[in-house]
This record gives sequence, structure tokens and C-alpha cells, in this order.
Amino acid sequence: MEYRIRDPSLAPKGRLQIEWAEMHMPVVARMIRERFEREKPLEGVKVGAVLHVTKETAALVRTLLAGGARVRLAASNPLSTQDEVAAALVEQGVEVCAWRGMSEEEYFGCIEFVAKWEPNIVIDDGGDLHAMLHDRFPGVAERVWGGTEETTTGVIRLRAMEKQGVLKYPVIAVNNARTKMMFDNRYGTGQSAIDGVLRATNILLAGKVVVVAGYGWVGRGIALRAKGMGARRVIVTEVDPVKALEAVMDGFEVMPMREAAKIGDVFITATGNKAVIRREHFEVMKDGAILANAGHFNVEVWIPDLESLAVEKREIRPCVTEYRLRDGRRLYLLGEGRLVNLVCAEGHPSEVMDMSFANQALSVEYIVRNRGRLERRVYQVPMEIDEEVARLKLRSMGIEIDELTEEQKRYLESWKLD
Repeated sequence: MEYRIRDPSLAPKGRLQIEWAEMHMPVVARMIRERFEREKPLEGVKVGAVLHVTKETAALVRTLLAGGARVRLAASNPLSTQDEVAAALVEQGVEVCAWRGMSEEEYFGCIEFVAKWEPNIVIDDGGDLHAMLHDRFPGVAERVWGGTEETTTGVIRLRAMEKQGVLKYPVIAVNNARTKMMFDNRYGTGQSAIDGVLRATNILLAGKVVVVAGYGWVGRGIALRAKGMGARRVIVTEVDPVKALEAVMDGFEVMPMREAAKIGDVFITATGNKAVIRREHFEVMKDGAILANAGHFNVEVWIPDLESLAVEKREIRPCVTEYRLRDGRRLYLLGEGRLVNLVCAEGHPSEVMDMSFANQALSVEYIVRNRGRLERRVYQVPMEIDEEVARLKLRSMGIEIDELTEEQKRYLESWKLD
């Protein structure tokens, strides 16, 4: 068995972390896993995954193993790996290439470790595995049965590949499932991004001016949580007029970043785009402004501009880098501009990842069952999977809902005037 991790002796601590996560993930770690153990729908299937190596990811991997799969796993971010979890997974037979603090070369080397394995199915978080397979290992990509994608950023990249006609296998956009996007992105990132800011800085959010860049599901969640924590003002910046209008109707201020930059105390980006906060914004920010990113890649807060403006740079506390500008102002970047919730905190709460990874497990099963029948394009998660995840989650919470009567079903299906 091949693996590259920081320290195998951390496995006992990792087992405890996984146990804690699985207590709060009844759908993927109990309901689906029990069926997978009985039916073995993934018997002999090679699943290559590039995901944040966290205790929640471990719950998904263990369910795939229960279904009969072999799994090789790499990190989807150089700073998000929980080393004790990586060690525990290796102990359980998973080939892991991940450790916290990887260089860029090491990061892509671990993704290559997965790609060269020639997996039957690929699970990705951000699209780097999909991109590498198509760019550097097209022969391997041709033989992939199908894949899934966990993030908005990755789905955007895959849509571009589909549009250009280069996508070599079907991909299910797990990110777009209602039981993923509406909960993981909004409640998960909303809470964990704020958690990351607070763990890194220990500031009081009450009374602060918080600027949220982007008002997708992630931005909605961050703005909502910032407001709930007592922020004096929550300002949203957007390029989409519909989302901007929604933010206004939700009770938030909306303005261009060039104006928000002058008054914000804390800035959190959630757009999936590059250079959202850049030189022209750094130049007008107040002394002590805090910069954080909740998007997948470290390109939203444009670090090259920050580096060029600074005359001094130092790590003032773990996860906080101080940039002192020529005029004496100090700007503070959290987590090297990477995912603040995973670099400075523990990532999403297990309860929401329960639904996200339930979608992943069932989507992998769907690809296996429909091998050879899916076109080379990006698919939405089948409605039956999305709704099954919601039903299982409600059941795990002890919540029952109504069902349509036969008469109601006929009424909804009829177009005639009665």
C-alpha cells in the first residue's frame, strides 16, 4: 500500500476525531453505510478522490469502503488536511497522499498520485483532479466511468470543459444538489467561515462593519451569520444585479467594493473569481482591516498586489499575516488567503457534511449502476437521490412530514377545468 502522510502515529487521535464526526453524520455513516455493507454496490471499484482530508471526509471514505470500493485520496487544499485523520485512514487501508502545509509542487504531486492510479470513478473538490486528468492524463480520463464535483468553483470549470467539447466522462455536479448547496454552502460555510475568522483573530464581531463579496449561497450564509453575531453593518458587493437586489431585499447594504473598502473592518470573499479585492481596494482600507477568503482558491484576495504594497510582512499570530504598508497602515490576511473555514478552523460542521457526502456516496453508486449509459456532460444530482437524502436526514432527526393523498396527486397532474 502506498501513502504519504505526516505521521502514522497520529492514528489513535484521528480515530477519535472520526468517531466524533460520525456521531453527527447519521445518514452517510449509518443509514447508507449499513445498506452498502449488505449490498456491496461498489465491489472492486477504484475511487480516486481529491477532497479536504478531514474527519467528515473520513466518514464518506469509510462508507465507500463498506460498499466494497478501493479508495485513493489526496488533499484538495495544501492547508486543510487534518494529519491525525490522514493517519487513521491509512491505518484502515486507504492510500492517502496529504499533509498540512504542503508546497504547491507537493500538492499537485499528490493529485498526480491519484490520477496515475487510473481510478474508475473520481470525486473532486475544486476541479484540479478533473483538470489534471484531461490535461496530463487524457488516456486515463478516457477510461474513467464518471466523476462527481463538490464545489461551485469546480462545477464552473467543468461546465467550461463541457462547452468546449473536451469533457471525457460524465460528471455529477453534487454541489448543485438542493440538499448540498442550500445547506452546506449556506449554513455550513456561513457558520464555519465566521468561526475561522474568530478563531484566527479572537475579535469581537459585534459593532464591526463586515463586507461580504458575493451573494451566492455561501455569501448569503456568511452575511446572515455576521448579522446574527451583532455586526453593526453588513455590506454586500456583487456583480450580478439579481443577487444584488436580493441582498437589498434581505436587509443588507449593497455597494461597489471601491466604496465598501473604505469603511469595512472585516472582509470575506465568496465569489469563486480572482482579484475581487485588489490594489485599488487595499490602498483605501482603514488601518487594521482583516481580509479573509471563503472561496475555494487563494485568488480572491489578490496577494501579489498586497505583497507589492507592503514594506513589511510578519506572522503576528497563527493564521494571521500582517502587511504593513508604506503609510503605516496594517492589513491582516487570514490563512494565507486560502479557505478560512478550513485553514483557520475545522471546516463545515459534521451535520451539513452528512448531507453533502450522502449525495457523494449515492452519486458514486449511481455512476456504477449506469456505467456506459451516461453522456460526456455535467449532470445534476438525480432528483430521487436529492430527495432521498432529505428524507433520510429528516428521519435521523425524528421529524415526519405529510404525504400527498391520491386525490391531491391527481389534482396536481390535471390541467382540465373542474
